[in-house]
Amino acid sequence: MGNPTQLDRYKSLLDFLDQKFKEDVSIKDIEEVSYYSYRNINRIFLALHHETIGKYIKRIKLEKAAQYLKYSDNTISDIAFEIGYSDIAAFSKAFKNQFNCSPSQFRETEEAKLQLLKKAIATDPIDKKPTLTFEIEELPSLEILYITYQGSFEDINAIKQVWNQLMKYAFKHKLIDSDSIFLAEILDDNEITDSLNCRYNAGIVIETPLKFEVGGLFRTKTISPQKYVKFLHKGSHEDSLITYDYIYSHWMSDVKQELADKPTLEFFLNDEENTPPNELLTEIYIPVI
Repeated sequence: MGNPTQLDRYKSLLDFLDQKFKEDVSIKDIEEVSYYSYRNINRIFLALHHETIGKYIKRIKLEKAAQYLKYSDNTISDIAFEIGYSDIAAFSKAFKNQFNCSPSQFRETEEAKLQLLKKAIATDPIDKKPTLTFEIEELPSLEILYITYQGSFEDINAIKQVWNQLMKYAFKHKLIDSDSIFLAEILDDNEITDSLNCRYNAGIVIETPLKFEVGGLFRTKTISPQKYVKFLHKGSHEDSLITYDYIYSHWMSDVKQELADKPTLEFFLNDEENTPPNELLTEIYIPVI
């Protein structure tokens, strides 16, 4: 899509849907945000997302419900209401169509998987980890310039290509210096969302207002002030998945914080080009209430 107007309208619609997907989004809402007829913006959306607007909204609603089932003690009826279903039967049917099991079966399976993971980590003689250490930290508001990667979190090469796009764009506009802060927003749970649809924002913190208009698929946003539990991962980005497994398997017993409905952040503390993989440091910020 080379038309800047189309891109801007598409980005505005994405921002709107990401904020309002739990609500009853109407065709009129979509047309007012995008300044297109629903038919035309749906064609643009389908070309870029490989799914219609309606299917996108339904999918992210149900994936959010799955996250609540996995990480909270909320009742199934409360979760259904939270994501916009007033009819529990309709929610259960939609959930089963998406995940091939009922909400209660999904929760039971996730609880069983968590216990098995925790037991495997505790009895693994090769990869014993020390006691889980963390800090509670509140981050201030952050303005970021970013571009979204969509695909498998295990496809490190594809993620690196997105980072290269961001770096070239930031260098072009003279946004990078020795104090630049790079971070990633992890928007989806790869065990819930299909790998083709997992989203990851590669971003750079903006210290001063931009003096140019952001173009292409680059976007800006404000990350609101938030309380986090901060962990430190040492090692390659590929190995961070092991660290996440360890964190979540010990969450209930060691961390004992209620997860917030916000993206996880990763801050990269050293330069991958000049640092051996086993010496890379990544701060993982998991949002809590």
